Amino acid sequence: MRDPRYDILFEPVQIGPVRTKNRFYVVPHALSMGMSSIDGMIAYRRARAEGGWGVVCLEETMIHQTSDHAPLPDPCFYSDSHVPQLARVAAAVKEHGALAGVELAHAGASGPAASHREHPLSPTAKFPHYYYNPITARTIDKQDIAQFRRWYRDAAVRAKSAGFDIVYVYCAHNLSLLQDFLDVKTNKRTDEYGGVFENRVRLLRETLSDVKDAVGDTCAVAVRFAVEDRRRASNITALEDGRRVVEALSDVPDLWDVNVSDWPWDSGSSRFFEEGQQEPFIDFVKKVTNKPVVGVGRFTSPDAMVSQIKRGVLDLIGAARPSIADPFLPNKINEGRHDDIRECIGCNACTAEVMTYVRIRCTQNPSAGEEHTLGWHPENVPPADDPSKTILVVGGGPAGLEAGHTLAKRGYQVSIADGGSEWGGRLVRERKMPRLSAWGRVVDYRVGQLQTMPNANMYLNSVLTADDVIGFEADHVIVATGAKWRKDGIGRNHDEPIPGADLPHVYGPEEILDGNLPRGEVVVYDEDYFYMATVVAERLARSGCKVTYITTASDPAPWTINTLELVHVINAMNEMGIEIVVGTSVTSISSGNITTSRILTGAESNRKVDAVVLVTGQISDDVLYHELIAKREAGEIASVERIGDCLGPGQIAQATKDGRKAGIEFCSTGR
Repeated sequence: MRDPRYDILFEPVQIGPVRTKNRFYVVPHALSMGMSSIDGMIAYRRARAEGGWGVVCLEETMIHQTSDHAPLPDPCFYSDSHVPQLARVAAAVKEHGALAGVELAHAGASGPAASHREHPLSPTAKFPHYYYNPITARTIDKQDIAQFRRWYRDAAVRAKSAGFDIVYVYCAHNLSLLQDFLDVKTNKRTDEYGGVFENRVRLLRETLSDVKDAVGDTCAVAVRFAVEDRRRASNITALEDGRRVVEALSDVPDLWDVNVSDWPWDSGSSRFFEEGQQEPFIDFVKKVTNKPVVGVGRFTSPDAMVSQIKRGVLDLIGAARPSIADPFLPNKINEGRHDDIRECIGCNACTAEVMTYVRIRCTQNPSAGEEHTLGWHPENVPPADDPSKTILVVGGGPAGLEAGHTLAKRGYQVSIADGGSEWGGRLVRERKMPRLSAWGRVVDYRVGQLQTMPNANMYLNSVLTADDVIGFEADHVIVATGAKWRKDGIGRNHDEPIPGADLPHVYGPEEILDGNLPRGEVVVYDEDYFYMATVVAERLARSGCKVTYITTASDPAPWTINTLELVHVINAMNEMGIEIVVGTSVTSISSGNITTSRILTGAESNRKVDAVVLVTGQISDDVLYHELIAKREAGEIASVERIGDCLGPGQIAQATKDGRKAGIEFCSTGR
């Protein structure tokens, strides 16, 4: 039963000519599926509508061939042939009573238009954002502007005929031609579309009016607008032109979808941003418009959602990542099942997949992106074919807990054993490190669910040998014993141990995670390229060490550009006084000294150190698994498999996916 405190979340909201069933709103967000994966788009969006969201929107949908983010696949509405395909998506959303929205967009200078080998467009000739393509976006002339307005109108008409209820005009994330017109850094025009504010906002005003004239009788027209550009010094701020745009166009769109630019700030990770972090930038919007306002803030707490509404910040609770992590979040709040919510941990595994042109994934919700490809539902699992069968899971980290939870949910008899005193595997340590506490939700959710299941038994402080496992007499054994960090320096740049890696002043990450901290001048050497080395460096800097971070990569923690954290990682390290040295390899270690070599030139130098931390790679803890394989070959055990980091070290999202896969695919007649 719903808690009356949350009744306000289930009130309808009128948006122009359409009405939502509640205040839960899935904002446009990329899936990296595009027109070639319509069935995947349908299954993904349908799951969110089924889960109770009142509005479910498609991502950037391109209005012309001069606009794309190739190789990232985008939906398109620049041809009548696209209508039947995207109509299937709209219909799937509306099956469950949700409104279907679509974000019509032109990328302008942010995309190289590579799919059709067209010239990208810009208010003023410039290189495209974010790409190294040796191509300059051309300045659009008056004829181009007239065509641009026609492209938007035609795409809007197609969206209406496809059955969409809300049609967007996109002006956000530094990914929009319209946004480029507003910014004095990208708009150097001297005609009526450049110069003073009234001229720079002209094309946005005209485009919104065109779309309203074309479809506004039955469709709501929304604008997605970044009120503040946090990437750089800009005139687009909540105190300056960002506010002026909202004031000037306050009653033109039917809905204001407001945020900040660009993506690393709009979808900043939990390492650097708290829930609701955009409020200081967007809270003025409702004060200057009578139209409904939607915004995001990685909202997972229903209390925080209610607060946003009651305090007049938002009318609709926008979500991308929370809807990825739990498509059924609204239904669970409505049914009073708050403990069943899979809260987004803000790790941005989702954005990393899109940034690398792979379909979306989620650490908390392994079904995300697999709704069609694997047929996984975010809530429902196939029932056990024989509920009497017993499964033993060895290891209580993300993979083991997910496997155990899935199998128990199916109805099997499940036992999970872990040698530690806490559940979580790698996350027992990692969640206690700087900025990583939210990642503990991966463990808390699964442990909480398992503890309510009578067919799930959980055992801590249980180090099992191969003979112990055999003595358990389980029908199937899943080994999820994780991985350990190497201490020999073998990694991306070193195929053999680094000379001196075995010296007593050389540490691995696990020693730092356990609180065994060196003193003095410490070098943290990174060939892992993700978060661990920078987290270790921060931990040491906070303890008083003078830290130098060295990596063979050209950027610190380069994978974090995909999790939208790189700029924040660099800023944090600079603020803490951590010296950053890139493009450099540690080639040897001796007492009080290391030798380094520049990757590009081979030039060597020496550096005095008191300690070295090697963060170069992990190795699977698979001894038990191989012992059990030998037992299986001897006929002492029937069925065994390994998952997660025990199978191959990787991201936590891979571990939970492995766990779900093991849980779904098990059947009593064999794997």
